[in-house]
Amino acid sequence: MSPDLKQCEASALKLPLKERATLVERLISSLDSPEEPEIDRQWVEEAERRYKAYRKGSIRARTATAVLRDVRAALK
Repeated sequence: MSPDLKQCEASALKLPLKERATLVERLISSLDSPEEPEIDRQWVEEAERRYKAYRKGSIRARTATAVLRDVRAALK
């Protein structure tokens, strides 16, 4: 963490609760990009493509447990 970020964090943590909440909301909303509708559209297309492939038998379903196990193993 950069010194500027550490200083900013320390200052933010000294703010009253309501002001910290407002700051959090503003920071989170700043992460939303203008391209989101396009990204959302692409995710919908991908989900539909995968669902059609599943219905045709081209791909198999996996349990959430198996998927999470593999993700956790990959992150180690």
